[in-house]
Amino acid sequence: MAFDGVVISSLVSEFNHKLVGGRIYKIYQPETDEICMVIKNRVGEENITSRVVLCADASLPLMYISDKNKENPAQAPNFCMLLRKHIGNGRIIKVEQPGFERIVEFTIEHLDEMGDLCRKKLIMEIMGKHSNIIFTDEDKTIIDSIKHISYQISSVREVLPGREYVYPPSQEKINPMEIDVNYFINTILRKPTTICKAIYTSLNGISPTMANEIAFRAGVDGGMATSSIGLEKQENLFREFRLLMDDIREEKFRPCIAYKGYEPKEFGAVELTMYGNLCEAEPDDSFDGVKPYDSISRVIEQYYQDKSVVNRIKQRSIDLRKIVSTAVERTSKKYDLQINQLKDTDDREKYKVYGELITAYGYNVVQGQKELECDNYYTGEKITIPLDEQYSAMENAKRYFAKYNKQKRSYEALTHLTQTTARELDYLLSVQNSLEIAKTEADLQQIKAELIESGYIKGRVNKGKNKNNTKGKPLHFVSDDGYDIYVGKNNYQNEELTFEMASGNDLWFHSKRFPGSHVIIRTNGDRDIPDRTYEQAAKLAAFFSTGKNSSKVEIDYTERKNLKKPPKSNPGYVIYHTNYSMAIEPDIHGIKEV
Repeated sequence: MAFDGVVISSLVSEFNHKLVGGRIYKIYQPETDEICMVIKNRVGEENITSRVVLCADASLPLMYISDKNKENPAQAPNFCMLLRKHIGNGRIIKVEQPGFERIVEFTIEHLDEMGDLCRKKLIMEIMGKHSNIIFTDEDKTIIDSIKHISYQISSVREVLPGREYVYPPSQEKINPMEIDVNYFINTILRKPTTICKAIYTSLNGISPTMANEIAFRAGVDGGMATSSIGLEKQENLFREFRLLMDDIREEKFRPCIAYKGYEPKEFGAVELTMYGNLCEAEPDDSFDGVKPYDSISRVIEQYYQDKSVVNRIKQRSIDLRKIVSTAVERTSKKYDLQINQLKDTDDREKYKVYGELITAYGYNVVQGQKELECDNYYTGEKITIPLDEQYSAMENAKRYFAKYNKQKRSYEALTHLTQTTARELDYLLSVQNSLEIAKTEADLQQIKAELIESGYIKGRVNKGKNKNNTKGKPLHFVSDDGYDIYVGKNNYQNEELTFEMASGNDLWFHSKRFPGSHVIIRTNGDRDIPDRTYEQAAKLAAFFSTGKNSSKVEIDYTERKNLKKPPKSNPGYVIYHTNYSMAIEPDIHGIKEV
């Protein structure tokens, strides 16, 4: 989700509560287009120190209050020195958002060189690649900016020292705080486009995500054309829009992040009901739903931190994903071909019966006869057997027996081949699943070592180094009844978890039909494990399998001592003959991760 006007409004509210009245204690510039200000303030009876980050990076402009220190460069850039000269030890007296734009204005009061009280403005513009940090005097004359924009760069607006500061063009959008029901229905919803696009292209500060949220709350499909909805739904849309604007006016914000597993999908300053209800209890690190926070700054920092981790792991795993994906595709085609060839042997028993019946009744056949009609002593029914008129009865029988024996050999060979290929495909899908749930560099190194060992990547494996020194750790959960549950994130971890960490009486869970993680409940010798713990372990086994998007997944479970690993089998492959099963939803909400 972009920094829209709603998020900016929430930030301004937070800045006014935490920063207004505070003194600027320190200013530094850790990056070329980033300013950090340390502000000390007294809020109520408490002295607080806030670190404000203003980043005008073209690819990722950000603004938030952070608890973390950033490195202060030894040599301060010119823009930083200018800010220190003018507003160092200045007092923030006001933070504003003009016209619901993606702009924040800090009004700062300070003493000039003559000791007179004066004011300056520090303006942060969140405008994608056009983002900027601009420093002006009280009359909006630009003193300097972190990026200089001349008319050679932009014909729309010049941002240079000495020029008058003007707001970016509004793109014919209007302030959403100022519209009424007539304008909303008769102007916005008359645009010949989809409902959501009509909303976000007409109003300042409303992003596509926010427009979709309004439509969802109104019970309307945001992708529908504006011309396809009646007056009642139009009024519902305006009602939800007005309620949202009222919450913003009254500063009733509910900062949150919507997650899909470990990956953050969206963030917002208001509840994103289209992704589910807020999880009021503290959720675990991996769940599908909306996680609330007490601060929009915390949301922004956490969202981009989590997003960065996910993106970095995905980027680092691109080559591995491509190798595995190619192997899966090739093995799937081979399996399909073998299955089709196996189907071609379905008639083998028929040819054996033909040979036997010709041998039994062939004394009546004369040379040149095209078929033999006789009784099938296996079924008691009449049967007609095609004959090659060029051959005698016995020669026809020999030909049918030869065909039967050939198909029988093919059947036996193909049965073995398809079983081998099916195991290989399951193995590759399990590696693919491991790449999806990998969280650290160590996890990726283990998967790469596994692929080298299995022959899918050329190289040499030092098993001691790859399995121990750089190993990732299995996921660790605690059931509601207090039992430790462990989940392997790849086949090396699955094997170690099952055959090294688990004891004989510990419980083992795995998806019956889908490749996935091994899940272990540490029983500590307890024979009376509550049903709720069984169900939570089964949910984890379902969620961390390739069947996680199914409504229900069948899970096998047994004691660890019932498992065996066949010689020369792939990592993580086990067999068992004693087990129980249950069907469970792959929903791990509420299962606490350690």
